[in-house]
Amino acid sequence: MLRRGLNRLLGGDERRVDSRTVYVGHRPGSTNEAFIPPKFCDNRIVSSKYTVWNFLPKNLFEQFRRIANFYFLIIFLVQVIVDTPTSPVTSGLPLFFVITVTAIKQGYEDWLRHRADYEVNKYPVTVLENGQRIRKESENIKVGDVVEVKEDETFPCDLILLQSSRDDDTCFVTTASLDGESNHKTHYTVPDIETDLETLRATIECEQPQSDLYKFVGRMNIYKNNQEHAVRSLGPENLLLKGATLKNTQKICGKSNYTDITTVTLVTITKNKLIHLLFSLLFVFQGVAVYTGMETKMALNYQGKSQKRSAVEKSINAFLLVYLCILLSKALVCTTLKYVWQSKPGQDEPWYNEKTQREKDTNLYLKMFTDFLSFMVLFNFIIPVSMYVTVEMQKFLGSLFITWDKDFFDPEIKEGALVNTSDLNEELGQVEYVFTDKTGTLTQNNMEFIECCIDGFQYSYRDTASELDGFCVTDGPANKLQQKAGREREELFLRALCLCHTVQVKEPIEQGQGQRDGLTDQVDGLGVAGEVLQLDGDGVQPAQEQRGFIASSPDEVALVKGAMRYGFTFLGLESKTMKILNRNKDVEIYELLHVLNFDPVRRRMSVIVRSKSGDTLLFCKGADTSIFPRVRQEEVEGIRLHVERNATEGYRTLCVAYKCLSPEEYAQADAELREARLALQDREEKLMAVYNQVETGMSLIGATAVEDRLQEEAAETMEALQAAGMKVWVLTGDKMETAKSTCYACRLFQRNTELLELTVRTLEDGGKKREERLHELLIEYYKKAVQEAPPVKAGITRSWCSTNQDYGFIIDGATLSMVLNSSESTSSRYKSLLLQICQNCTAVLCCRMAPLQKAQIVKMVKNSKGSPITLSIGDGANDVSMILEAHVGIGIKGKEGRQAVRNSDYAIPKLRHLKKLLLAHGHLYYVRIAHLVQYFFYKNLCFILPQFLYQFFCGYSQQPLYDAAYLTMYNICFTSMPILAYSLLEQHICIDVLLENASLYREIAKNAMLRWGPFLKWTLLGVFHGLLFFFGVRLLFCNPALQDNGQVFGNWSYGTIVFTVLVFTVTLKLALDTRHWTWINHFVIWGSLAFYVFFSFFWGGIIWPFLKQQRLYFVFANMLSSVSAWLVIILLILLSLLPEILLVVFRKPRGPRSHQKKLAQSSAGGLPSSQSSARPLLMRTFSDESHTVI
Repeated sequence: MLRRGLNRLLGGDERRVDSRTVYVGHRPGSTNEAFIPPKFCDNRIVSSKYTVWNFLPKNLFEQFRRIANFYFLIIFLVQVIVDTPTSPVTSGLPLFFVITVTAIKQGYEDWLRHRADYEVNKYPVTVLENGQRIRKESENIKVGDVVEVKEDETFPCDLILLQSSRDDDTCFVTTASLDGESNHKTHYTVPDIETDLETLRATIECEQPQSDLYKFVGRMNIYKNNQEHAVRSLGPENLLLKGATLKNTQKICGKSNYTDITTVTLVTITKNKLIHLLFSLLFVFQGVAVYTGMETKMALNYQGKSQKRSAVEKSINAFLLVYLCILLSKALVCTTLKYVWQSKPGQDEPWYNEKTQREKDTNLYLKMFTDFLSFMVLFNFIIPVSMYVTVEMQKFLGSLFITWDKDFFDPEIKEGALVNTSDLNEELGQVEYVFTDKTGTLTQNNMEFIECCIDGFQYSYRDTASELDGFCVTDGPANKLQQKAGREREELFLRALCLCHTVQVKEPIEQGQGQRDGLTDQVDGLGVAGEVLQLDGDGVQPAQEQRGFIASSPDEVALVKGAMRYGFTFLGLESKTMKILNRNKDVEIYELLHVLNFDPVRRRMSVIVRSKSGDTLLFCKGADTSIFPRVRQEEVEGIRLHVERNATEGYRTLCVAYKCLSPEEYAQADAELREARLALQDREEKLMAVYNQVETGMSLIGATAVEDRLQEEAAETMEALQAAGMKVWVLTGDKMETAKSTCYACRLFQRNTELLELTVRTLEDGGKKREERLHELLIEYYKKAVQEAPPVKAGITRSWCSTNQDYGFIIDGATLSMVLNSSESTSSRYKSLLLQICQNCTAVLCCRMAPLQKAQIVKMVKNSKGSPITLSIGDGANDVSMILEAHVGIGIKGKEGRQAVRNSDYAIPKLRHLKKLLLAHGHLYYVRIAHLVQYFFYKNLCFILPQFLYQFFCGYSQQPLYDAAYLTMYNICFTSMPILAYSLLEQHICIDVLLENASLYREIAKNAMLRWGPFLKWTLLGVFHGLLFFFGVRLLFCNPALQDNGQVFGNWSYGTIVFTVLVFTVTLKLALDTRHWTWINHFVIWGSLAFYVFFSFFWGGIIWPFLKQQRLYFVFANMLSSVSAWLVIILLILLSLLPEILLVVFRKPRGPRSHQKKLAQSSAGGLPSSQSSARPLLMRTFSDESHTVI
C-alpha cells in the first residue's frame, strides 16, 4: 500500500496510464527497436488476511475495536493498576477466553486461505521458453510467458488465445469458478496470424486490469520484416480467464480423427517440428498472458460484500447501553453512599482500621475516583462479555443445520443449500418484504418452443399428425384455419432462426442414445434437440438422429430446436462457415461475416452472413420494443397482436427481422465495425453507434413464443409467504403482459384483484404530458389504495378479508425513472406517494427493470419508515445488485450462472425451499437467539444484584460476595453450555406445524421478542430473583449458628449459598423454558450442575500452593453439612421458579400445541402424535429427537 501511494505521488503508478503493452514471448515488436521489458506483478495470488508476523497485532487490533472487548480490557487494566476488591484474573481470564476463541477461529479460516493460495501458487505448469518446455510453479509466470495447459485444467492467468489446432479456430471453456456458469463458452483465436508462432513478433495493447469479467478491450500489432504492421482487434471472446476451465469436445460435427488426449497450449512459441508433432497428436491451443496474479479478473473480484448487521445485533447494542447505565448508576450510588456513611463520626477511621499516612495524604477527589473505578470493577460482570462468543458459536453451528437439511437437497443438480454468511440466520425470521426475480426464480428457465408467427399467421405445433403438417392457424388477418404465409417467407424465417445465434453443435447422437445416457435438455448448457418435423408433406416425420447444442442461453437452444421441428437443421459452424440442412435435405452454406452481440441495453442481437449466391443478409432477433421501431411500420400491426396475446399467456416472445445489404452498405458497415473494434477508448459506445446504424430499415418476418414454466410449488410458496405477513414484489426485465400472467399463475394476483397500472402506456392514454399524467395517476391511486381503502394488515389472507378490495400495482422501468429522476422536491413527493400506494397493495409487479433499478426499489423500501427487513431472491447476474442491497440475499442455483449464488447470503436449489428456510429455520433461529440474548442479560443481573445489595451491609467497603473462582467460572463454565445447546436445538413449535401454519411467522415479526417490553420483563425477573436470593439467605443468617456444633457461618459461606441458589435457579429456569428435549440438553443441563458441585468440592477441598489466601477451603463441604442450608437452598430455588411452574401448569394450550393435540386425538387407531410439543413439558425426552430434529 505504501509503495502504491509513493508510485501515485511520483507519477509512476501504471494505473495512471489507460493501456498497457505486452510483448508476445518477450520479443520486441521490431528488430531495430530498443526492447525494455515492462514490469508487471508476478502471478502470486494472495487471498489471506494475515501473515505469521502480523497476525497477533492485527487480530488484536480488530478484536478490540469491538466495544465490549475494549470495555473489558479497560476494566482489566484498572484491576491491574488500581487496588480493586477483585483479582485481575476475574476479568482477564474471561476476556482471554473470548479473545483466544475468536483468534483461533479467525486464524483457522485464514490458514485455510493460505493453504488454498499455496495450492494455486505452487501448481506446476509448463512454460515454453526458446522452444523448450520448462516446468515452473504458477507463481513464477510472467506477462508474455508461454504456458501449456491440459484439458480439464484451469488457466493459471488471463491469456489471449492465439492459435488452435481445431479447424474452426475455437475452444470451449467453463467459468464456473468465476461466475458459476457451467454452460460452455466459445472463445476464438486472433484471426489471420502466422501458423509459426516462433517467428511471430507482436505486441498487445490492452486496457489496464479491471474487474468486469465480460469486458475486454485490446488490439494486437503484428510486425513483419519490411512490411507495415497489421492490426487485429481483441475482445472478450479472445480472452481466457484465470480460474476458467478448458473444455474441449473430442468430436465436432462428426469429425473424430484426433486421439483421446486433449491439450491446450497458451502463449506458446515452439519449434516447427514440435508444433507439427503436437498438432498431429493433440488438440493444441496457443495464447499470450496479459494479466497475472492479483491483476487477473478473478483476483480483482475478490473484494468482499459489505457487512450486513442484523436487527438482533442492534438490539444487543441497545441493551448493552442500558446495562452500562445500570452499572454506572450502581457504582455512583455506592461511591456516594460510602462517603456519606464515612462522614459520620467514627465511621471514616474506626479504632480497628486506622489510616496510614499515605492514605491521609491522598487527594479526596482522586480517592473518590479510585473508589468509583473499584465499584465499576466489582459490578462489571453485569456486562456479559461471553455472550458475544456464545452468539458467534450459535450462528456458526446453527448455520450447519441449513446445510444439513435433506429437504433442501435437489437430486437434479445434486446440491443442497449453501450458507455464505451465518451472521443473518435470525434475520430469516424477520422478513417483511420479499423481492423476487421472475425468470429462473418463479419460473424454471427451461425454455420450450411453443409456436411462431410468420407475416401475421400463427403456426402452432401439436402432438398429433391429424392436422396438416402438424400445425394449425388459430388467428391471423383472415382468421381462416390452415391459412399460411408464403413458402418463401416461411423458409426465410426458419433460416433466420438457424443463423441468428451463437449456438455451437456438439455432436450428432444416435436416436435413443440421449435417453440411455440420461441426457436432458439444457443440462450444463447442452441442449438435446427433439424430433425434426417436416413443414410440408404428409404428416409429421421425425428425423433419425438427435443433435446436441452448446449455448450460454437456453432461449437460443429452444429457437434452434424449434427450427429443427419445422424442417431446418443447424449443422454447425466451421471456419466462419455456417451450414443448414433445409427441408429438401439440401445443405445451405453461409459465410459468417459479423456477429452483433446481444446486450441488455439493445435487447437484440444480429448476424451478417453471405449466401452462396453472394447476397449479404442481416438477420436480427430481439424484444418487440427493440425491433418494432427499426422495421417498416406497416408490417408491425399483424405481428403485434400475436406478440401481445403470447405475452398475456405467459410466453417469452422474440421478434425476427432481416435486411438485405447492398455491397456499398456492407462495405461501409464492415469498415466501421472493424474501426470500432480496434478502438481502445470508448469501444463499446462506438460499436453501439455502428450497430444502431446498421440495424435500421429492416423487414419484420415474424415472432416466436417460448414457454418458461413455473417452478415447482411456486404458487404454494408465494401463498405461504403472503399468509406469513410478507409483501411479495416481483422485479423483472420481461414484458408487462408476460410478467402479469406469471403473477396470476403464482396467485400473487387474483381474478378479483384490481390492478393499478403506472406504465408508459397509461401515461400516454390521457393525451397530456407524461409528467402531468404521472402526477394525476399517483394522486388517483393514492386516494383509491390508501385514503379510501382500509390499510392492508400484514399477513391477512384474502379469505379472511374478502369484503375489502384487493389491489395490485404494476410499474415499468421507464415510469420508475421518471419518478426517481425528476426534480429533487418533486421526486421526494412522488417516491412517498409511490411507496404508500405499494405498501397498501397485496402484490407489486415491476417490469422492464434494469438491474440498477431493482436495487433502487429495494433501497427505497429498506429506507422507508420503520426500516422493514427486506429479502431479495434471484438466480442471475442481473439480480446481484438487489441481492446485495437487501438485508438478506438469497441466490437460486439456477441456469443463469452462479453469480447470484456467489454474492448471496444464502443459496437454495429451488424457490420452493424458500418456504421452509423462512417459516421454519428463520422462525426457530430468531426465537432461539432472542431467548439467548434475554437470558444472558437476565442471568448476569441475577449474578451481580446480590453483590450490589451486599455493599449496604459491609460499609461500602467493596468486599466481594463471591470468591474469585466463582466470578471467573460463572459465565465461562457453569452457565454457558446449557444456553448454547438451547439456542441450537430448541423447537418450541414443531417444524411441520410451522410449515402448515404460516401465520405463526407473524407472531415474531418486527423483532417482537427483543423489544423493550420483553426486555423489561426479563429485567424485572432478574431483579426479583436477585432480591430473593440475597434476602432469602440473609433471613437464614439471622441465626448464623447453622451447624450442630454451634459453629458460625462466615461471609464466604453466605456468598457460596447465594451462588449455589443462583446457579441452580438460572439453569433450571432454562430447563423449564425448554420445549424440545434431546440427550444433548439433558447432558449439558444436568452435567453443568454436577460440574458446579464437583468443582466446589474440588476447589475448596485442596490447599492450592499458588494461592496467597484460600477463601473457600472446606466452605462448600461445611455448608452442605447444615440441614438449614439445604432447606434454604431448596426452598429458595422453588420460590424463584414457582411463577414459572404455575405459568406452565395453568397456561391454556394455544396455537400449534392445541393443533397438535387435535392431530393426536384424530390420529388413526388412537395412536399418539409424533409431535413432541403435544406432550407435557418435563416428560419429553431425547426419544423425541427423531421426530422433530432439523
